[in-house]
Amino acid sequence: MLMKGVTLRGLEVFEALAKSGSVAQAAEITGLSQPAVSQQLRNLEKALSSDLVDHGRRPMVLTSAGRSFLSRTQAVLSELRLAQSELTVMDLSHLPALSLGLIDDFDNDLTPRLATILADSLTQCRFKMVTSSSHDIYRAMEAKDLHIGIAASTGELRSGVTEYPLVEDPFILVAPRGAVTAPEDIGSQLNHLPLLRYARDQLISQQIESHLTRSKLEFEDRFEIGSHLALMAMVARRIGWAITTPLGYMRAVRFHDDIDAFALPFTGFSRRISLFSQSDWPDTVPLEVAGTVRRLVQSQMITPAVNRLPWLAGQMRVIDA
Repeated sequence: MLMKGVTLRGLEVFEALAKSGSVAQAAEITGLSQPAVSQQLRNLEKALSSDLVDHGRRPMVLTSAGRSFLSRTQAVLSELRLAQSELTVMDLSHLPALSLGLIDDFDNDLTPRLATILADSLTQCRFKMVTSSSHDIYRAMEAKDLHIGIAASTGELRSGVTEYPLVEDPFILVAPRGAVTAPEDIGSQLNHLPLLRYARDQLISQQIESHLTRSKLEFEDRFEIGSHLALMAMVARRIGWAITTPLGYMRAVRFHDDIDAFALPFTGFSRRISLFSQSDWPDTVPLEVAGTVRRLVQSQMITPAVNRLPWLAGQMRVIDA
């Protein structure tokens, strides 16, 4: 039983304040008024008999007690959000078959959760799930080998396929830990290291190269890596720097102690992850799957990413239906 004064709303407000350092921004995140945010924080601090933030500083910063409590708060809220997504059970028992393809960006966290949720719902169904590249998922959709595909969008209209946007995934820069000491001058601090590129047959590589061309930016063409984790390992070993996305960064958690992530030092851009379904399907099925994926992405990927890189708040986001 929670002690009197500790509420879920109070925990959500505290998490939002810790991210933003601002009552106004916390109010925007939580949908409360600014006085209500302040009151929730006062109630929580009173219940815990401890100051969680330094009220004399702007933007607000956490006290040592606040930093300790934040890690527990984030863990609790993450589990509650996950439980909520898993309890929102889809009714897909009427389907005789479902074949689903997902990009491997989701392998670490989302795909295993989605597989178990779908398996619980598809009680009388022949179910197939595969992970692959966006290009391969597009080809499988065109060949009608998949009913539903989740992949990075190219923005093109595809005949016979309906698109349901899921996630905005901005591109970011990753560099060896400590190589950038002044984020406002990233370019000059990395000019002695090469750009590590994704393999050119990958959609993410084509999107990056197109943006560099539009921005009239040129870098030495020396490394081209087909494996995402191999590319992140090379950054960690100080061989070079790379352009990736938060989804890619979070897949490389084993290298986080050896790499730093930054907003791009040139014009920002992002990719969209979408669910694609065959147009001759009733939209109830893709809509239910899309809703579940959005909830899982928020709890399993976006929230942990923003907790680690607070400047991503508002940039990496679920795209509501």
